[in-house]
Amino acid sequence: MAKIGSSNMLYRRGMAVLLIILVLGFGTGVFRLVQLGIFDGEELQQRAVDQQLNDTTISAKRGTIYDTNGKILAQSATVWKVVMSPIYFKDDEERTIVSKGLSEILGKDQETIYEKTKESSYYVIVQRQIESDVKDKILEFIDKLEEDHGITGVVSLIEDYKRYYPYGEFASSVIGFTGSDGQGLEGIELKYDSQLTGTPGRLITAKNANGTEMPFKYEQKVDAEDGNNLVLTLDETIQHILEKYVDKGIEENKVINRAVAVMMDIKTGAVLGMAVEGGYDLNDPFTLVSHTEQKTIDALPLDQQNAAESAALSKQWRNKAVSDTYYPGSVWKIITSAMALQEGKITDQSRYNCVGYYVPFDGAQKVYCHNTSGHGEQTFDQALCNSCNPAFMMIGQSVGSAKFWEYYQAFGFSEKTGIDLPGESEDIFFSTDGSMQPMDLAVASFGQNFSITPIQMVTAVSAVANGGKLMQPYVVEQITDENGNVVESKEPTVKRQVISEEVSKYLSSVLEQNAQAGSGKNGYVAGYRVAGKTGTSEKLTYTNGAEDYIASFCGYAPANDPQVALLVYFDTPTGDSYYGSTVAAPVFSNIMSEVLPYLNVATQYTAEEIAQMDTTADNYVGMEAAAAKNNVEAGGFTAIVKGTGDKVLSQIPTAESRLPQGGTVVLYTDSDSVKDDAVEVPDLTGLTVSEANAVASQYDLNISISGSNSALEGISYAQDIPKGTKVSSGTVIAVSFEQDSNYGTGIM
Repeated sequence: MAKIGSSNMLYRRGMAVLLIILVLGFGTGVFRLVQLGIFDGEELQQRAVDQQLNDTTISAKRGTIYDTNGKILAQSATVWKVVMSPIYFKDDEERTIVSKGLSEILGKDQETIYEKTKESSYYVIVQRQIESDVKDKILEFIDKLEEDHGITGVVSLIEDYKRYYPYGEFASSVIGFTGSDGQGLEGIELKYDSQLTGTPGRLITAKNANGTEMPFKYEQKVDAEDGNNLVLTLDETIQHILEKYVDKGIEENKVINRAVAVMMDIKTGAVLGMAVEGGYDLNDPFTLVSHTEQKTIDALPLDQQNAAESAALSKQWRNKAVSDTYYPGSVWKIITSAMALQEGKITDQSRYNCVGYYVPFDGAQKVYCHNTSGHGEQTFDQALCNSCNPAFMMIGQSVGSAKFWEYYQAFGFSEKTGIDLPGESEDIFFSTDGSMQPMDLAVASFGQNFSITPIQMVTAVSAVANGGKLMQPYVVEQITDENGNVVESKEPTVKRQVISEEVSKYLSSVLEQNAQAGSGKNGYVAGYRVAGKTGTSEKLTYTNGAEDYIASFCGYAPANDPQVALLVYFDTPTGDSYYGSTVAAPVFSNIMSEVLPYLNVATQYTAEEIAQMDTTADNYVGMEAAAAKNNVEAGGFTAIVKGTGDKVLSQIPTAESRLPQGGTVVLYTDSDSVKDDAVEVPDLTGLTVSEANAVASQYDLNISISGSNSALEGISYAQDIPKGTKVSSGTVIAVSFEQDSNYGTGIM
């Protein structure tokens, strides 16, 4: 009986153990099934799909960047990627054949390519962005692999894109460049990267159980969407003019820390040109332009070279027009004048006595004028034309620090302009709340000891010129899609009214006087009414033991109907002079002398200019029309060709006729054009010399001036061909002038 009881007990224990094992076994299985089905199901499903599908990215074409006239500044051209599918290699012999052939064509290390052939993958990139000549060699190699070795499907080409910049270093600081992956790294390329990039496409290919791609009916292709295009406000012609003369200024004045020129449409805020020299080649941005700097880096210890080269490249790419701040110097006197005029602190009775220095407050040190012997008693107009620091310290004191700060903010200096370029810097004022010590106000009145950016300065001066409206500066005027449809168009934006139109007009007249005969006369352009101001500011840094300076000139034209403003700025000139009047002003003049005619701004010669520039027309009759036109323009005249003939039959004015430089010569190439050509003489009386010349130019007529020298500053009272008479284009009309009894009186 004892044995039977014992057996039953063992049996029950065995069953219990078996039951536990079964429960644990089935429980673990059920748990694993739940885990795989519920918790890991999505991941496992994705793995299965990945094993059955081959997903290839199709590159999107990056949008094109155009200048305002449609000239291409940056574009993406077709190149190719060399791709391998190592999964299809049968043995090491095939791997060796392919890696050797590709290394010879691509100039890459064979061992590196061989290692890629061993990857278990359908898609391995061997080389990006190969050009057409290399592509052709790869296609020949693919054919040879199949013909000679029976190797197929292991090497292929995929269409890709590479960024090209047709003009090299042109506008480099504005346009910027892309990296090897097509992403924008600097300038417009960076700022508008999301617009330019587009959306990549996909090619999804099904694979069978052996891992082989199935026929095309199992493919699904999602086309890439090309990026949007940008139309800039920059004008390629104007930009080239800016760059040409800034480069020349750097060379002539031995400028060691680059230079800037920014031209703005006064009425809209559109940037027509922005030159930051020296530039760099956008097609090769990672090469230092300065050979001297590269040699210095090469001489450093190896562990310091990478950091030094990175710093040098960052400096090379930096857009000095928006990312650097500087002391504006005497150009700032335009702003001090504007705030004082607006506040009524300057009148036609204002007088300022300069003894060569000024003591801003009791106990202060003397602050000297550039003319240490003093300017003596001056009106406001004279003080501005003399660029007198003591006078402007007095004007600044009359405004007061509180109002100074208010206008500083109103003109946009206390904030970024918001221009659509990356890396814009903020100003550096005496304090964040605008509070100023008495000496701060004194030196700030003539542009020292606070820093602003060049784009802030030219934007503020544009506001002075355009009737007092502070505009939003911008460089992209339109965004279009791949079919040319407009996606977004930039409209001019007025931020605020800073000064009145009356103050704007008066200050423009004084700045015009300054450009004609004052401190800014080297910035004057004959035939155009220019307004402007020079600036020479100390940097509080030293080069070779000498003080560093910034030479600048900021102005606009025409003074009576402003259209474009221009700031020219040279950082650390080390030549014979460092003054804005001798370094920057001539560059301003050279740029404006080419840009204004290009923009078809009408000439408005003064009496003295017309008297000095009267010259004689040559004989163009009998010449080929094209050659005659070239000769007329080479002589400094405006040529108008009328008729459809090949040769010039007659001309007006006739040979040896006197007419002003820049006057109109009409060339007739058939008898019908002579017979049909007639214009009605306008009324040229009651006008100044420049006004009479401007009216005559609108009718393609010329004037000659009669009267005493003093009368040339006066008003016209007679013309030898009466108003309403029909004459041929180009006719010279003699206009008589007499002294205006009101000439020279104050405006205010």
